[in-house]
Parts: sequence; C-alpha cells; structure tokens
Amino acid sequence: MKIFVTGGNGFIGSNVVRLLLEEGHEVKCLVRETSDTSRLEGLGWEKYIGDVRDKESVLNGVKGCDAIVHLASPSSWNDIDSPHMQAIVEDGTRNVLDASRECGDLRVVYCSSIIAINGTDAPQAMDETSSFTLTDPKMVYAMSKNEAEKICDSYFEEFGTPVITVNPAEVYGPQDTGFVTAGNLVDFAESYPVLVSHGGTSITHVEDVAKGIVRALEVGRPGERYILGGENLTIRDLAAKTLEILEKKKPIVAVPTPMLNALTSVGVALRLPLPYNPLVIPYATKYWFVDNKKAVEELGVEFRRAEDVLRPTLEWLREEGHIR
Repeated sequence: MKIFVTGGNGFIGSNVVRLLLEEGHEVKCLVRETSDTSRLEGLGWEKYIGDVRDKESVLNGVKGCDAIVHLASPSSWNDIDSPHMQAIVEDGTRNVLDASRECGDLRVVYCSSIIAINGTDAPQAMDETSSFTLTDPKMVYAMSKNEAEKICDSYFEEFGTPVITVNPAEVYGPQDTGFVTAGNLVDFAESYPVLVSHGGTSITHVEDVAKGIVRALEVGRPGERYILGGENLTIRDLAAKTLEILEKKKPIVAVPTPMLNALTSVGVALRLPLPYNPLVIPYATKYWFVDNKKAVEELGVEFRRAEDVLRPTLEWLREEGHIR
C-alpha cells in the first residue's frame, strides 16, 4: 500500500515509517517547511509539504494513497498546554478523517496516548473500556487527546469511517533527541539526591509501539482502541531501575504530592526558577497504569520488560554524552 503519514518525522513516527518501508509499503509523509526530518535520513520516503491544520493541504496529500497513519501532535512537555493544541490535535484529526472519507473511506490509524484513557490517584490498571474521569484544566494535552478520540468515535459511528485508535504508554528508546522521555532518565542519572513524585506509568520501547501501529493498520478492528504499553512502574521504581542499570548508588526521595503542588504553585506565581517543568506535575502525580492484553491478543504485539526498554535508551544517552 501507499501510506500517508502525519508526524512521520517524530520519535515514534520515524520508527513507523522505517517499519512500513521494511514491510514493502510506500510512505508519503506530511511535513512542514520547518520540520526537522533528520530521523528519516537515508529512508526512501516521499516528502509532502503541508500542515495538518489545513484541510485542503491534508486532502491533497491523501489523494492517491491507500491508508493513513495519523501521528502529528505536540509532543514536548513545553508544548503540552500549547494554545495550538486544539487546532493540531482535534481539528487536525478531523481534517484527516474528512480526507479519508473524501478519498473513499481509507483505513486510518490514529495515534493517541494512554493519557487519553485515564489517570488515577492510586495504582490501578486501566484498559480500553475505562472511563475518562480527569477534570484538571491544567491537563490540556490529556483533554485534547481524549476529545480527538471522541471525534474518531463519532466518525466511525456516523459515517462508518474505518478508524482504529492506538494508545502508546510512555515511550523510550534511542534517538529521543527531543528528550520527551529520555530527559527523565538524565535527571535520575545526574541529580543528587534523586527527587521523585508519587505516581507511576507504563513504559514501552518505541520499536514495540511502531510495530503495534503497523499491526493496527493491518489487522486492527475499526472503531476499537488498543493500548500499546509494557510494564507498569511507579516513578520511584523507574528511577531505581535506571540507577541499577547505570550501577549508580544514591538516595531516592519521594516528595509528597501536596508539598510538590504547593512548591509548584508558589514557584509559578512568583516566577521563581524550578528544577523541573511545572507543566509536568499534574501528570507526574497520577498513575497511568494500563493493561495491554487486547493489543497482545489481537495485534500480536509483544512488549519488552522494563529493563529491556531502559537499557538501550541509557546506552544511547551515554554514547551521546548526556549522562556520565
């Protein structure tokens, strides 16, 4: 098939593009004039200049393609409350689905996040049927991703658009040059003591996520969502596993959530420099634990153990000189 990919130059997207090409597909990537496409160097993909926020741009790009993988989204922590979130995540998804309809109901895989499923105050594994109960207005990214999923559901229910949603967990791996998650590991490796929040998440390797996305395109059921996540770890356990792999011994201190929230509020109000990004705190103090059974059984994806997710990421960070 010829696959139209949005966000193909990103951390996850570049792995998806590589896998699609390896499996014999043609790939046409939507990128902007200013997009960094270095992760795609050496791969035989077709460049299409456009913007997911521009409906005509998306439609013209999709013409002549057989399916769509939609990954375009703000991804850095600095952008998770971006004023452009709705235009990119929600309106962009609507533009992609409209293009699918106009081009003959092309199969679409929408890449969401486990953050759009739900977060809890205590460890509890969510699955694809869990209700979204988050109401914190600071969680702009989670709200927008969840809204985009509702848009996908409405297109499937009203028009029969064959859209499949995938929900990656916290994704690690080499070439995370934007330090979306690799930055966590650098903090654990370089800080003393290691300060962590009371929260947790599922972690997964970027190659396993890419495989899940491609399998969803091939065999996923339209109208369904699939969680692409591996082991569930508390933030303390994630820090401890990182230090164990690096053979570093130092104290890990968990900061109580009320104290962390108070310090963050004061720091932001007084414009004081904080040793962390305050936008992360609403997410870091929740548990994003998930059950991957559906993706394992229906998509045939296997997810690596935490150590096998973290070790190659840490080796890459060391090779690049980001950690000692």
